[in-house]
This record gives sequence, structure tokens and C-alpha cells, in this order.
Amino acid sequence: MRWQQLFADLSAQFEKEEAAAERGESASRARAEIGALRLIDRLRGALGQPVVLSCRGVGRVAGVLADAGVDWLLLEDDRGREHLVATAVVTSVAGLGRRTAPPAEGAASRVRPDLRRALKGLARDRAVVQVVLDDGAVLTGTIDRVGADYLELAEHAVDEPRRAEAVRSVRAVVLTAVGVVRTVPPAFV
Repeated sequence: MRWQQLFADLSAQFEKEEAAAERGESASRARAEIGALRLIDRLRGALGQPVVLSCRGVGRVAGVLADAGVDWLLLEDDRGREHLVATAVVTSVAGLGRRTAPPAEGAASRVRPDLRRALKGLARDRAVVQVVLDDGAVLTGTIDRVGADYLELAEHAVDEPRRAEAVRSVRAVVLTAVGVVRTVPPAFV
């Protein structure tokens, strides 16, 4: 009887130590997995949720996170404006829930367009936009073209369509200086 009790005690102690070791390994694994996550993965888990971005030179940008690319975020505000935000200017994000998307790997991350390709889409659509630079300057007009490291903006009033007579100037903007590109809905025009 004493042997059975001894073996039962040893078995219980072994199981307890094994469970503690497993919890420790699990916590280490979780910390390692979290350590490998990028902010963009964390943000993809918040798609469809309202967030508030603090952005260098731009200030606060609030809206529902509609999409997230390799180096940009797309928010839609309560007035129907879309904000294409370069992640390089984002300093903090408020409003994140508990969900995190799995890390984008290999081919999956190559499928997502980068900021340059997103801007090319705006140029193709001939949308009137406000370009907010990382120093806070606001430019208004239509993106005419997007080069390897710059965009060309035909500056004109927000309430005028892009016509030769409406263009005040054409400005080249270095892509690394772009903080936010806001579309201007027709109701504003």
C-alpha cells in the first residue's frame, strides 16, 4: 500500500512538472510567434473595424479599415472619403481588437499591391485627391502619373475637373514624402 501511494505521489508530481514545462514552452512559443508578427499583420486582423491612426506630419486619420497592402492602409471615414495612408508615417494605431491575421508570406505578400501601384490606380481613375505630405503640406489635384519613386500631381482646385486651363502647376512629389492621399467624393466637388 505504501508503494502504491509513493508511486501515485511520484506520478502526480511528474505530471505537474510536465504540465508546468509545457505551459512554459507554450508561452515561449507564443512570444516567439508574436515577435515575428509585423504591424501590417496585426492591422489585417482589424479589417472592417474603426481605427484611429496617428501619423507623422498628418495628425489623426480615423475611419473603418477597409484594406491593407504591403506599405499602405485604406480607411473610409464617416463622410465617405477614402484615405490611402503610407504605413511609413503611421506612429500608432488605436482601436485594435484582439484579432491578428496570419503573417503574409512569400507569394501572398507579393500579390498585394504596394503604395506605388495603389497610386497608379488613382491616376488611372483620374480622381481628384488631396495629397498630405509627411511635413503636413496639403496639395490638391489629379495624379497624372506615377514613376518609380515619385508621383506627378496636376494641381488644380478641388471643385474643378482636371482640364488644361484649370491646372495651376504640375508638381513632382517624392513617394517617401507622401503621408496620406484622400479621395474627394463628388459631393465635395
